[in-house]
Amino acid sequence: MQPPEVRRRGQAAQAAVDRAKIDLERRLGPSKVMTSPDACASYASDESDIAGRVPDIVVLAESREDVMATLEVAEAREVPVTPRAAGTGRTGGAVCVAGGIVLATHALRDIKEIDRDDLVAVVQPGVVTGDLHAACEKEGLFYPPDPNSLETCMIGGNVAENAGGPRAFKYGVTREYVLGMDACFMGGRAMRVGKRTVKGVTGYDVTALLVGSEGTLGVFTEVTLRLVPKPQEIATILAIFEDVHASGAAVSAIVRAGLVPRCLELLDRATIDAVRAQVSIDPRAGALLLIEVDGDAALIETQVARMGELLLAGKGVIDVVAAQDAAQRSRLWAARRALSPATRKLARHKLSEDVVVPRSRVADLLARVDRIGEETRVRHLTYGHAGDGNLHVNFLWDDDAERPAVERAIELLMRATIELGGTLSGEHGIGLTKAAYLPIEQPSDLIELQRSVKRVFDPKDLLNPGKIFPTQGHRQC
Repeated sequence: MQPPEVRRRGQAAQAAVDRAKIDLERRLGPSKVMTSPDACASYASDESDIAGRVPDIVVLAESREDVMATLEVAEAREVPVTPRAAGTGRTGGAVCVAGGIVLATHALRDIKEIDRDDLVAVVQPGVVTGDLHAACEKEGLFYPPDPNSLETCMIGGNVAENAGGPRAFKYGVTREYVLGMDACFMGGRAMRVGKRTVKGVTGYDVTALLVGSEGTLGVFTEVTLRLVPKPQEIATILAIFEDVHASGAAVSAIVRAGLVPRCLELLDRATIDAVRAQVSIDPRAGALLLIEVDGDAALIETQVARMGELLLAGKGVIDVVAAQDAAQRSRLWAARRALSPATRKLARHKLSEDVVVPRSRVADLLARVDRIGEETRVRHLTYGHAGDGNLHVNFLWDDDAERPAVERAIELLMRATIELGGTLSGEHGIGLTKAAYLPIEQPSDLIELQRSVKRVFDPKDLLNPGKIFPTQGHRQC
């Protein structure tokens, strides 16, 4: 639960909120404007561990014009706005900390176009990522970014957080696939940024700036995405190791050998124990690598054989097996995607950090995580996208008295990550939960430069206030 200063930060005067309610109902109609505290309560928080403030108003936008009108009223009345798509974020990006307006875009859910000639899709922000995958694959095309919440998360949130996923090792994250967008800004301004072409260097890359801006600069109403041809074949390999350090060494060996699987996922012993009820796993397993390769049918067999030889040549390997059919492959990935809810059952509280280190330092990070656990006596488990150095280190606790030790463990993890040449977030963003740690990675002049960019887009600091940048007197939400 956040300190009182977080709840008060940026909060509008009640008179301003009341005037905004009247303006919005007149502009949008009462059916799109919710003001009942009970109805608004579900829009206060996201999938992070932060309890938000119930918004005064929830706007259920159904068009670009609805978004523009909301941002115009908000700036005129000086009422803060929290943009929201599905609310599946893990760092508090959609948490309402200042009351005011939550601007919900989940009703903007049309896939407007899938173009097989230009290899692009044009979608609204409320499109569920898994639905876009299915629609593209029906056309023989492929949208690679695949966050683990793909069955519920939406494109608007993916773009705002620059989401990744298991396939990022080969294909990259969301930013690599956003060509352009329609964006709305405070005051009701709207403009098209970016392009439809794959290449283009006209002026500043405003599109890249908006991707990953966590709803602090603008609100998307349409996104143009790059697609690629659908891979002909996919094969999945499960490698079982004695311990997590052996699996980390195998990741480094794969990278050194120049092999590029589309997924290279790591699970430590505690994580394996959490998913044993869903999939049968060798009882000797101290760690797993879940590896997936794709490409032309003629090359798949060769890739699988080469990967198997490399893995079996390493130390601490127990077994290497290939999925025999699509059903077995599906079961393996279902267990991987269920990790977050499965691990939530292990303790009353769980915080998941998505730190990233250079691929060559994965084994070093795993060793540092174990030392942090020993020093702080905080339970932990680790899984994630080892192929691109992005690991999800989860800290677990039951008693509120353990919270100071957990916060110490998180701080030690952040510092270790930077010492190893890494970065604080690979795909979840900074939001609220990591804002206090931003100065560990970035110097004050760089943070101030980014604050100045924020002021250009949002001079009154009304759009998603309190996110990304550290606040005086506030450490960990």
